[in-house]
Amino acid sequence: MKDSLETRLGMFVAVALVAGVLVMEMAGGWERFRQGPRVHALFRNVLELKVGDRVKMAGVDIGRVEDIRLEGDRVRVTMKLRPDHPVNTECVATIKFTGLMGQNYVSLDFGRPEAPRAVNDTVLKSAEQPDFAALMARLDSVASGVENLTRSFTGDKIDNLLGPLTDFVRQNSGALSQTLTNLRDVTTQIRSGEGTIGRLIYSDALHAAALNTVSNLDHTLDSVQQAVADARGLLADARAGQGTLGRLLTDPALYQESTNAVTQLREILQKINRGEGSVGKLVNDDALYKNARLTLQKLDKATEALEDQGPLSVMSLLVNTLF
Repeated sequence: MKDSLETRLGMFVAVALVAGVLVMEMAGGWERFRQGPRVHALFRNVLELKVGDRVKMAGVDIGRVEDIRLEGDRVRVTMKLRPDHPVNTECVATIKFTGLMGQNYVSLDFGRPEAPRAVNDTVLKSAEQPDFAALMARLDSVASGVENLTRSFTGDKIDNLLGPLTDFVRQNSGALSQTLTNLRDVTTQIRSGEGTIGRLIYSDALHAAALNTVSNLDHTLDSVQQAVADARGLLADARAGQGTLGRLLTDPALYQESTNAVTQLREILQKINRGEGSVGKLVNDDALYKNARLTLQKLDKATEALEDQGPLSVMSLLVNTLF
């Protein structure tokens, strides 16, 4: 009897220990006794997240939720991670749930591989998930709107909506039939290649002309692009001081010579305007103009005399007239 009682007691204790271990494992109680850093994340809404819920990365458990508390207008979630965790300071925490009615958990992404590893009391970035209750409320509102819309198209309301349209079709059936006939004739002509639109669609000559136009346009665009490239080359050479234009723009000696030439030309024009020099006197001296005019008049008289007296007295007449 005594052995039987001890055996039962031992079995009860063993079962209790196994049950306790299972409960601790399911509740995440063992995480408190494991080494590992505690990291934090701030959320506006924890969506029914509880202490002991899992912390996962790519679906793999890496820790548990250790504490949840309010901090100002946010909720601070403290997570206890395993010692071999791959979490870095750029990981983003998001509260998710498994299925529509499943348990919530904290999901961490991989962050950036080059970021430093998270240590104790690191505050991670967070991303908010839409509230499931608010989402269901919106879906219910949308469903109600669709129901009201379908209800408005039933019974007398749909008759009131389609009634005027039916009356219009009945009153103008002849005109509508004629319009449809004309439209059918037009489409038949187009299909047969008749008329402007038909020839435009089915004419091989127009197609070839369009292709030729496109080809010419392509060649023109190539020429324009080449001209632009050449112009860019000329500008580049000019900026680099190459070529005549480049040397003219960048060479100080050529610039000075051009300036001197323009200055000298201006001085010459000023002298001519003042009547200085041979060209100036020729342009501005009235006496020279009068002498030239008198000489032309004498030549004119000599020509008239030649016509009257003949070739024998040409020389003597010219001498007498001129001298």
